[in-house]
Amino acid sequence: MVEQLRLMTVHAHPDDESSKGAATMARYVAEGVDVLVATCTGGERGSVLNPKMDRPEVWENIADIRRKEMDTAREILGVRQAWLGFVDSGLPEGDPLPPLPEGCFGLVDPAEGALPLIKLIREFRPHVMTTYDENGGYPHPDHIMCHKVAVAAFEAAGDPEQHPELGEPWQPLKLYYNGGWTRARMLALHEGMLAMGLESPYTEWLQNEDRQDRGDKITTRVECGEYFETRDNALRAHATQVDPDGFWFKVPLELQQKVWPTEDYELARSLVDSPIPESDLFAGIRESVQAH
Repeated sequence: MVEQLRLMTVHAHPDDESSKGAATMARYVAEGVDVLVATCTGGERGSVLNPKMDRPEVWENIADIRRKEMDTAREILGVRQAWLGFVDSGLPEGDPLPPLPEGCFGLVDPAEGALPLIKLIREFRPHVMTTYDENGGYPHPDHIMCHKVAVAAFEAAGDPEQHPELGEPWQPLKLYYNGGWTRARMLALHEGMLAMGLESPYTEWLQNEDRQDRGDKITTRVECGEYFETRDNALRAHATQVDPDGFWFKVPLELQQKVWPTEDYELARSLVDSPIPESDLFAGIRESVQAH
């Protein structure tokens, strides 16, 4: 009896799972891996970014609508999904920034915020976890807190002395950060668009010298180009958040599959031996688990 590999991805809001690492998840699901998305908040304070959905009845029911969108995306990706139950902080805007709303996820004590995730880790028993880097991928308070909570839970879940009431200890073997939009990836897609005689959506981004680039930290590139269409369909399911005619869908799939067919990750913690660079989140784990 071969043990099934298990992957848990920890995200701040419904829709983040579809814009960060979704094709990787779809690939692993197709290979028989059990994949669980942990969603920290309900996305209740998210903006309605699709003009076609910017209607009073949508705003009135935003929490329910975002849950239904998540259900649709989950089915498209073939994953399981769990809500951690925190309240969206919203993205504060202005100068100076206003205080975060009372009781929101961005204000929780990370040790407290980790508790439902520790319980979930001990129940699901993932071999690998993914989340965001310490800057949240971008400086949204919920993304930064998601990082803190995921790291705290990764480190506590295997310790029998921490929170025995939350279940039998389980230690995931690897923790990754989503690599996101590195300059190299953006440049490859930008040049590919220009070579096809098309207008690139990345011109302004590439001119922004202040954009943080962690391209030198990428350790792991997962080939998943054939699942980019599944990723895009899951992203479109989050119709309040994503304009189907917008920025995310400007680059033809064939071009993406040709010039950058991977989703990229930073290996942040590892308890197994897996030489870098890697092409598999389960490198160093597959052999031992499946021989178990």
